[in-house]
Amino acid sequence: MYEWLLVLHILASIAVIGPSFVVPVIRRSARTAGQLRFALDVTSKLAILPKIGGTVLIITGVWLMIITRMGLSQMWLNISVLLSLLMIATIDGLLGPRIKKIMQMASISQGNGDEVPAELGRLMKKIVPIETASQLLMIAITVLMVLKPF
Repeated sequence: MYEWLLVLHILASIAVIGPSFVVPVIRRSARTAGQLRFALDVTSKLAILPKIGGTVLIITGVWLMIITRMGLSQMWLNISVLLSLLMIATIDGLLGPRIKKIMQMASISQGNGDEVPAELGRLMKKIVPIETASQLLMIAITVLMVLKPF
């Protein structure tokens, strides 16, 4: 049972981490308003993976803690949980509303071949540090989960 839960836990983490690293690349590759609208459409469809994966990740993580009787007795696990909460707050609280605003502005922009409006470009550049912070948090959590350093 433990091994299957661990495999499911790892697959769920891939479902969370994968799109989180790919989506910004897809979004930033858009050079015209039409491409940006398409990229935002694709990335909004990919957003379901981290939601499902995150739910499975939490359930399997808690289940693994119960099975191993580890609870929150390990420092690496406590820090991982704390960083995960910080990552969720960063993505849902800071990044989510900004992405919605970008999506609204992109849908208003007329024409498929026109350049990305300057305001929209500025907004997209402003989310880069937030995306980078959330990606760094994901890397830190992954390192803690794999290495279990302390």
